Amino acid sequence: MHIATALVRLGHSVGVLDLDLRQRSFGRYVDNRKKFMEAEGLDLPCPIYRELPKIAPESLAPGENMYDQRLSAAVTGLENEVDFILIDCPGSHTRLSQVAHSLADTLVTPLNDSFVDFDLLAHTDPRTGKVLGPSVYSEMVWNARQLRAQAGLEPIDWVVVRNRVGAQAMHNKKKMAEAVQTLAKRIGFRVAPGFAERVIFRELFPRGLTLLDLRDIGVQNLNLSNVAARQELRELVKELHLPGVTVDF
Repeated sequence: MHIATALVRLGHSVGVLDLDLRQRSFGRYVDNRKKFMEAEGLDLPCPIYRELPKIAPESLAPGENMYDQRLSAAVTGLENEVDFILIDCPGSHTRLSQVAHSLADTLVTPLNDSFVDFDLLAHTDPRTGKVLGPSVYSEMVWNARQLRAQAGLEPIDWVVVRNRVGAQAMHNKKKMAEAVQTLAKRIGFRVAPGFAERVIFRELFPRGLTLLDLRDIGVQNLNLSNVAARQELRELVKELHLPGVTVDF
């Protein structure tokens, strides 16, 4: 949501899709934003949110997948209207998520600062920390890369973002940093600066707000934590190296 809204504030049109059809956290975030704007009489920059369209089963050709067609129709409906399409994928390995990964020019993978989450990227030796092999998620990215190569498309720019990073210089934090950098060379992703663990992120969701909206809702004096969080967002958007994007917020 922060990436999508930042791009809109920078003058780009952005379409967004939420592929977690059960939980819909991203869709609800946008819904919360629209309701807050209506209640407060505000006009905040907002991405264009679309639900996956329904597809009549009888319209499918033999062997065609219903979910493939729903995602394809949603992307086709947006691609001529917007500069960027941002797709939020569920944490689980689903058919929709797999197809979305193969469509991605840039893949952003948030990684909570924990070896529990790290296990989703790679399996490691618990004694030495040595990487033993890729996990199911890394294999899904590998398959998506293969599909894109077969279709003659540019390789995916895979960016892993360390998320909810603790403020203190703890031993686990240092070990995570080393492990992520080692794995980046092994399976081919870039590491981008992420977000620290901050209360403000949990407070913003119910109103659909982002860090960049605070002054628009009357918060004139940002505290040090909010200023630092804005800087983290700025650095992340810059590090994505998206075409035509100049970060000036």
